[in-house]
Amino acid sequence: MSTPPHATPWTTHIERERLKKMIDPWVLVYNDFDPADEGRRETLCAVGNGYWATRGAAPGSVADETHYPGTYFAGVYNRVVTDFVGRRDESEHMVNAPDWTFLSIAPEHGPILHPGAAEMLSHRQELDLRHGILTRTNRYRDSHGRTTRIDSRVFLSLAHTHLGSLETTVVAEDWSGEVAVVSAVNGTVANRNSAGDSHLVADHLTPMGGSILDEETVLWESRTNQSGISIAMAMRTLLFDDAGDKMCGRYRKTTEAGRSGYAITLPLERGRAVTIGKTVAVATSRDRALSTAALSASQGIRDAPEKATLLDAHVRAWDDLWDRFNIQLSSGRRHSQTLNVNTFHVLACVGTVGTDLDAGVPARGLSGEGYRGHIFWDELFIYPMLTLRRPDITRSLLLYRYRRLGAARAAARSERLEGALFPWQSGSDGQEETPTALFNVRDQQWMPDNSHRQRHVGLAVAYSVWQYYQASGDLEFLVRYGTELLVEVSRCFAAMAKHDPTDDRFSISGVMGPDEFHDGYPNHPGEGLRNNAYTNVLSSWVLAKSAEAVALVSAGDGGELRRRMGLTAAELAHWDRVSRRLRVLFHADGVISQFEGYEALKEFDWPLYRARYGDIGRLDLILQAEGDTTNGYKLSKQADVLMLFYLLSAEELRGVFHRLGYPLAPEIVPQTVSYYLSRTSHGSTLSRLAHSWVLARSDREQSWSLFTRVLECDIADTPGGTTHEGVHLGAMAGTSDMVLRCYGGVETRHDTLWLHPLLPLELSAVTFRLYFRGQAIKVHITSDSIALHLAAGRAEPIKVRVENVQRTLAPGDSLSLLLASGECTVLRN
Repeated sequence: MSTPPHATPWTTHIERERLKKMIDPWVLVYNDFDPADEGRRETLCAVGNGYWATRGAAPGSVADETHYPGTYFAGVYNRVVTDFVGRRDESEHMVNAPDWTFLSIAPEHGPILHPGAAEMLSHRQELDLRHGILTRTNRYRDSHGRTTRIDSRVFLSLAHTHLGSLETTVVAEDWSGEVAVVSAVNGTVANRNSAGDSHLVADHLTPMGGSILDEETVLWESRTNQSGISIAMAMRTLLFDDAGDKMCGRYRKTTEAGRSGYAITLPLERGRAVTIGKTVAVATSRDRALSTAALSASQGIRDAPEKATLLDAHVRAWDDLWDRFNIQLSSGRRHSQTLNVNTFHVLACVGTVGTDLDAGVPARGLSGEGYRGHIFWDELFIYPMLTLRRPDITRSLLLYRYRRLGAARAAARSERLEGALFPWQSGSDGQEETPTALFNVRDQQWMPDNSHRQRHVGLAVAYSVWQYYQASGDLEFLVRYGTELLVEVSRCFAAMAKHDPTDDRFSISGVMGPDEFHDGYPNHPGEGLRNNAYTNVLSSWVLAKSAEAVALVSAGDGGELRRRMGLTAAELAHWDRVSRRLRVLFHADGVISQFEGYEALKEFDWPLYRARYGDIGRLDLILQAEGDTTNGYKLSKQADVLMLFYLLSAEELRGVFHRLGYPLAPEIVPQTVSYYLSRTSHGSTLSRLAHSWVLARSDREQSWSLFTRVLECDIADTPGGTTHEGVHLGAMAGTSDMVLRCYGGVETRHDTLWLHPLLPLELSAVTFRLYFRGQAIKVHITSDSIALHLAAGRAEPIKVRVENVQRTLAPGDSLSLLLASGECTVLRN
């Protein structure tokens, strides 16, 4: 985590409080070099722009026990086959691309100077969250008594998305002489970031070689060895004196295998700075409007602006992005800094995503190789914070799912279902990428992985489509893409639902819920469950919203959509019936049952296992190693039933249960929350997020406690030391969403923007911006008031409901409401 400057283990409490106040919410700082923690810091200091990202590894480092340089392009995957004794594994991975940041510096007759070297005197590393710039300052003294300072600055341009910049300044503080510099693209990389995949084939790239473009510029090209994607990098290295003027050095092309660049001999004068400016232009064969990746990268470096112009455009682009996404918290600088870290990583992964980029949102972002770079249901937690500020980004990301409808339809057919069956883990083409087996590090044995039974990922896609439409009012998207997604998901779940005439109810079987600890019943592992409450209730909601979307589109297209999709009145009537008669089970005391038969399972001995193992987040691995299984116990890895309270407001959820013919008495909600909270191991970063949400109005203190733990899940590396494999993007995005939609009470439904806030006691005020139906809105909430101000412009008036007060507001209008009295004031433009 960020260390306050000059803090030591012996700092007094008063001094620690003083230093806390020095924390800059916009800068993540490390004042030391810790080899054991470097992997986590490299992840947290990754920079990116949505097209590509680079981990914050020290320039010149290579993959070893301390460092892991990594560069990743959105949507670039490759498939490999690994042969084991008795089994064969085929897997697809997001590819670690060549390392464009490779740069080494060595004084004449001296060692290479790098962080962690014996010659290092000091180390400081800063990530400027406001502008996506990573800087380092290191001082060294070698055996000859020469003191050298090296400053570096790296960023991937948010304005010119195919360009990256590494600027390194060297100062010989007390000596004069020459330094040897190697500036190169290192193509000898592999996928070795994820411990869980260490047994798999790691080589994904075939080097196509390097070439010289001019006396200062080289081109390197690699190609993925299965998917055939070309990755090209054109790198220019220039030298500048302390006045910023270009200077000369002795360049010699390096010809090491797998590496292309220049060895440069550079003269230094005592106290005079020399800067090595390294700019790279990148392209892949997945890009639009190119002949080849190599030609595109070559042209990109020729057209690249000079360094000051490139930096200025990058800074302005980040300022514009933060104008939409900044959240101001009153709870302290540390919370503000951590929330900014989380928001930054989401934006670094998707900030420039547009319709030309065919890519989803990997669960671990573009900062590491955890989960093989696959796309899960985590997008469900990421879209809301984007949709309410930059709905165009959500729209582009939803198209990733739309383009893979063909694969989802084929998957449904293979299961003898209708519609579209989306995969639990998705990669390049939308086929199911979930491994069939998981290696248990506790007993060094393989255990079955039946996560593909988490069919509810399709419901998450449908939910996101409808929520995007509600926030944006983008009817054109609904007409061209969204309704088709909704219809095909609805067809799939309607086909899963089997009718029982004895009580006229429909059941869905063979599925897993979000819990993940139950893939079947004790005597039938891997076969799935019957009537998972989350799946059935959300299916009812999706079926109803799909019918609503069809009616909305059909009102304006003369029935063209229904004809194109073969959608009949009988099918719509069947959806309506299923949405009203899906089965939901309840325990004897009224608690909503997670699935049919859950109440009959054994209670788990939580105190015993906490005492025995400490961290029991992954009880599935623990019990498997003991020869037992989680299938036999009342326990959960993460929220399952409670996810319903996360996704749907209390009013909406009561409406769904009413539709299903089940009364949802007020006392059932807190009773259900308490029941499952006490039986959850929180083996996922998303678990505490969901629980914090559902407790927000019943136990504000515990909600805030859980929220702050989620807030720091990566910056403090709480998920069992896995942040070095990539951030947990769903949890990071979810913390912003918590402030907006949970504590801020923001909802978008019935073509209306709703606000029903309830701030935790620790959060006296919050300020943020929204973008609803084309209208920019500034929101300021305190414990006793709400204020809205609509930006001036030409947007259509919007309907707003603040607590029980409904108004129609036009651009330039302001509304303020006192929560205690309900007194409302509207100032018209």
